[in-house]
Amino acid sequence: MKIGTTELLVILAIVIVIFGPTQLPKLSRMFGKSVKNFRDSVSDSDDKVSDSSDAADK
Repeated sequence: MKIGTTELLVILAIVIVIFGPTQLPKLSRMFGKSVKNFRDSVSDSDDKVSDSSDAADK
């Protein structure tokens, strides 16, 4: 199941109607920060797993 251009435009239109154009920059900043936080957390957990597996190998 893929999302096409038409579906994305409909979703964007709904978001604009619900939140208004003045809130979109604020929402995009919050979304970007949450994605960055998630990526950092995943990266940290990957580092911990690889460190513990390296210690177990020794």
